[in-house]
Amino acid sequence: MSLPKREVDELRPWVERTVKKVLGFSEPTVVTAALHCVGKGLDKRKTTDQLRPFLDDSASSFVERLFEALEESRNSRGNRAAGEKNRKRELKEVFGDEMEGVKGGDSVESVVKKKRVPRFEEVEEPPVLPGPPTESPGMLTKMQIKQMMEAATRQIEERKKQLSFVTPGPIMQPRLVPSQTDSSAPHPILPTVGATQSIAPSQAANFMNDAIEKARKAAELQAKIQSTLAMKPGILVFYTSSLKGHLGRTVDASGKEVELTHRMPTLKANIRAVKREQFRQQLKEKPSDDLESTSYFDSRVAINSAQRAKRGFRFHEQGRFEKIAQRIRTKAQLEKLQMEIAQAAKKTGIQASTKLALIAPKKELGEGEIPHIEWWDSYILPSHIELSAHINFDEVEMHGVTNLVEHPIQMAPPVDTDKPVTLGVYLTKKEQKKLRRQTRREAQKELQEKVRLGLMPPPEPKVRISNLMRVLGTEAVQDPTKVEAHVRAQMAKRQKAHEEANAARKLTAEQRKEKKVKKLKEDLSHGVHIAVYRIRNLHNPAKKFKVEANANQLYLTGTVVLHKDVNIVVVEGGPKAQKKFKRLMLNRIKWDEPNSKRDDDEGSRKYNKCTLVWEGTAKERSYGEVKFKQCPTESMAREHFKKHGTEHYWDLALSQSVLETTDD
Repeated sequence: MSLPKREVDELRPWVERTVKKVLGFSEPTVVTAALHCVGKGLDKRKTTDQLRPFLDDSASSFVERLFEALEESRNSRGNRAAGEKNRKRELKEVFGDEMEGVKGGDSVESVVKKKRVPRFEEVEEPPVLPGPPTESPGMLTKMQIKQMMEAATRQIEERKKQLSFVTPGPIMQPRLVPSQTDSSAPHPILPTVGATQSIAPSQAANFMNDAIEKARKAAELQAKIQSTLAMKPGILVFYTSSLKGHLGRTVDASGKEVELTHRMPTLKANIRAVKREQFRQQLKEKPSDDLESTSYFDSRVAINSAQRAKRGFRFHEQGRFEKIAQRIRTKAQLEKLQMEIAQAAKKTGIQASTKLALIAPKKELGEGEIPHIEWWDSYILPSHIELSAHINFDEVEMHGVTNLVEHPIQMAPPVDTDKPVTLGVYLTKKEQKKLRRQTRREAQKELQEKVRLGLMPPPEPKVRISNLMRVLGTEAVQDPTKVEAHVRAQMAKRQKAHEEANAARKLTAEQRKEKKVKKLKEDLSHGVHIAVYRIRNLHNPAKKFKVEANANQLYLTGTVVLHKDVNIVVVEGGPKAQKKFKRLMLNRIKWDEPNSKRDDDEGSRKYNKCTLVWEGTAKERSYGEVKFKQCPTESMAREHFKKHGTEHYWDLALSQSVLETTDD
């Protein structure tokens, strides 16, 4: 026989305690299974079979205890039903024929309520003195319940005595007056009992029964509350009116202060919110100003607040900026004068002879004369000595000549050459094929293991038109058209998968660009390769574009200085890029190719060519992106190179240009 849901819920606490006692820990699965068996009305054998997977050997004893508890709950419900039936029988004996007039929809309780007299509510109940709490605060003990029952019994006896002295009189029928709150439900208004009116015996019995019923219900309610609290010992019961004392603290029924357990949040967000609130409360709390009460406070030490130092005025000396301006004006005038002298020397042809004088030694003798001493020997011989054929040079003290050997200081190279050079391992064709076979064999074994373990479906047989009959056999003979269509669809599917795999491996435009740039950009950690070229005429726009575009494409840095008859191209980069750029400058570009629109006549046009002035290595780059710089004077050109710390490039190229002009 199945149980209603309310009875199953009443059994749940007992089942949870029993499961915890049997297993040693709480298990919601076992509790749910046991309640399900009881609710479905299964017998002991079926219930044991259902719970055996959870409880093993202790299932039979647990089922026995479960059914005993079920029988006890049914017996208690039967006792309560019998008590209710007896109470209804007593009411019928008291009211007599009035119970017969009750309609089918009205209950006995409603009749009792209609017969109650409001005067009974005016009787003051004696106060119940609460005893000391023994089990938990706010819970009535057995002694208090007994005292309350005795007080109710005494009150009933006193009421009986009062009613026995009142003479019986005519009973006035109650008058129905509509209520203010609900006009559709009239309430009976009974006449008050005065000196001339008396209460009927039926009403007196009604009053007594009501008082007895109230006392019995109160006792049952208190017993139920105590049994519930006994099952849950951690629960405290408070009276709503006595929760807060006069100081605002939580108290129990006896007035003692109770510490409530505060629930702490478990979520990270709630924990952070609580910490923020605590931090704000700490900030709001002002620190105690009573510093002098501490033992470390020294009133003699003055506390200086941190202040920013004020800035004072700093005056310049009088005439300072006038001197700076005068210096700038003098420098500008000097540069202007040098420029005018250079222009005049260029027009008269003095400049080339001046440059040659810096390189060649001074000639103090006429043509064909033999000097007594060479100019390089004049630096070590004393100036006051007279040279002759009989002089003994062993006795002459020469400047800078000793019997010691001077060893020049060895300078460290710009790059570290002590690091061992590691060569890559290159496999032969045979070794490459063998390595590929081994890799493919391992991959195939892994796929076979996955198919064997059921992690992936087995691959379809690779059928082609050529092996159609050998693979399919009888199926191809039965319906050759269908099989051929299936094979062709499978071939198209394999072809499509192959093309998709190729497309997935194909590099995008950005990846191809990055690969090309990575290939062109070389490792310059071991040094930067530099090359200096000199060109006579670089006015042709096409040739200028080729020089600039190739330098940028090869990721070379440097500069191009344009000067009359001395056009210098300096490029910096890796060895591969330098090799390609060198081939461009010396072989690919035809420098002497005439331009009919821009160049002069054949007679007046000079022979144009490109020469490699110098190439070598440096530790780091000196220039940025290749740019053209127009320098009308030599000083401006040298200043441009000096700014980057490479003025020796200009000196070397200019000296070669002067010598070449002199030879011409």
